[in-house]
Amino acid sequence: MTVSSMTGFARTDGAADGFGWTWELRSVNGKGLDVRVRLNGGFERLEAKVRDAVSKRFKRGNMGVTLNVVRASDGSTYQVNRELLSELVSLAEEFDNTSSLSAGTIADLMNVRGVLETVETQEDDASRDARDGAVLASLSDAIDQMDAHRAEEGAKLDAMLRGHVDNIEATVTHAESCASARGDAIKERLKRQIDELMDAGKFDPERLHQEAALLATKADIREEIDRLKAHIIAARDMLTKGGAIGRKLDFLCQEFNREANTLCSKANDIELTNCGMELKVIIDQLREQVQNVE
Repeated sequence: MTVSSMTGFARTDGAADGFGWTWELRSVNGKGLDVRVRLNGGFERLEAKVRDAVSKRFKRGNMGVTLNVVRASDGSTYQVNRELLSELVSLAEEFDNTSSLSAGTIADLMNVRGVLETVETQEDDASRDARDGAVLASLSDAIDQMDAHRAEEGAKLDAMLRGHVDNIEATVTHAESCASARGDAIKERLKRQIDELMDAGKFDPERLHQEAALLATKADIREEIDRLKAHIIAARDMLTKGGAIGRKLDFLCQEFNREANTLCSKANDIELTNCGMELKVIIDQLREQVQNVE
């Protein structure tokens, strides 16, 4: 599986039995899967099937699904209410004989409400089901397009994410190589500070030894380095497996940031501090791109 983006677009057209339709799918970032469906032309009955089809293919993203339907004809016929028209004609003739005003023509009378009635053409279940099947098949094509578009965007994301992880690894390696991060450098610095204190006055050697051990523990960044390396391996494993890994990567970014903060707090020189700050910048860039991953 590949990394998939939550951003995408798809459009398909179809036609059958005097109907033409267009599906449009638009997807943007979201914490979960939010499907908003708009169906017109009397196809609202398909909403449940549309939601089910989308949810089977996608796990995250705000997805807008729109169906626009156009009928080649309205499917209606007309019939004349002859009884009403006959009454109106009789009245027209009566007024025509007793008044100087024209009572109007048959065409005028046909415009009277109720004379010309609309009769909806009845559709059998088999025809409707066949058309629904064609409409849903067209939706399936649109979903395939959306999936392909999100995968294409995901491939670009994958390259950027791997680049950020590589930069994190390079910065961690630099931090590890800093002289201040090595155990012998820490011991030498603490020894020098203790010697200065001993020369300045009388101190309890045992207490100084305990304090020195505590300071050495606090200054040691080997655990943070090891955890950062483990996070780097985990990030690359997730990217290789692909799929809906956005939430996991977002959590991993939090763990990356936690170790970077600890590294900064333990830094005892400008070089290591700069490494910690650079890590935080790169991790923030990584997390920004992770928000686009399904």
